[in-house]
Amino acid sequence: MAAAKMDIDQSTIVDNAEERLVEFSAEVDGEDYDFGVQYSVLKALSGDDPEDEAVQMFNMFSDEIADAGLVALARDSDPSLIVISENDLE
Repeated sequence: MAAAKMDIDQSTIVDNAEERLVEFSAEVDGEDYDFGVQYSVLKALSGDDPEDEAVQMFNMFSDEIADAGLVALARDSDPSLIVISENDLE
């Protein structure tokens, strides 16, 4: 059964510009996971390159990112960092 809800820990959101990811921790079904959302996902959602506004874009699209995160988690829950890609967008 797929997880129903992701609770993003807002205090963990950080822009990793070197890796072109916004990283964050979230709780899903009582378990904590570390995620990274690719800049390409932010661009796909917003239509703009994140550049220096990746965290702001993340916050604007956090619901969509949470949904994509659940897809990514269902795909692979083992890695230390679950990467959310454009393929995880519905």
